[in-house]
Amino acid sequence: MNFIQTNLTNLLALAWFALCWGGYTRYAIWKGRDTACLASVLHLYREDWMRRMLLRDNRIADASVIGNLERNASFFASSTLIILAGILTVLGASDRALSLLADLPLVQQASQGMSEMKLLCLAMVFVYAFFTFSWCMRQYNFAAVLVGSAPMIGERLVNELERKAFASRAARVLSLAANQFNLGLRSYYFGMALLTWFISPWLFMVVSVGVVLILYRREFHSDVLEVMVFTPTESAPTDAGKESAAGSA
Repeated sequence: MNFIQTNLTNLLALAWFALCWGGYTRYAIWKGRDTACLASVLHLYREDWMRRMLLRDNRIADASVIGNLERNASFFASSTLIILAGILTVLGASDRALSLLADLPLVQQASQGMSEMKLLCLAMVFVYAFFTFSWCMRQYNFAAVLVGSAPMIGERLVNELERKAFASRAARVLSLAANQFNLGLRSYYFGMALLTWFISPWLFMVVSVGVVLILYRREFHSDVLEVMVFTPTESAPTDAGKESAAGSA
């Protein structure tokens, strides 16, 4: 009870951080079901990709793209292990780390036990990130196997309904892998927010809300999402077409 009373503000900040992270994750899943977002729009593009892949005899380019996506996840998984090694090193020398923090301006002083708790929470965030990135890598491996087992053009034993089902299934596996990658990147965002906890718990809570706002804007109101959703047609000419028409007039 004495520890709770002494560090009530820090524990409140930690609870607020968990609420921001878990709440936004749930909200993004719920809102993405009926609202255009990066995850839902990219899933439609993956379905188009798999359907077009079934129309090609040569699938080397498709396998190469999946390999590149897997290497991105592998890079972040390796980087996460390096970050964890650094955190554990600091945790083993917490006395020296506390003395360095004490000399920095605007840093709220905390006990050694509270500082070690902060380091453990930071380590847990990146442990979670490692597991998400490693699971993402495995799912991209599964997607590569699906591409290798895709029916070829002209196979008489495979009808059109089975081809559509295969394309939908392969796109779903790719989207599951991409969602894991997104969760891993989200861990990095909130891990950066958690660093401000060493400065002040109040700043930590403010930055946690800021991370949620950044993630929301990028996933639901970003410029790249607007570009991917908009498809120009003859009735809706592009800006370049409007400029050329104005110039000719």
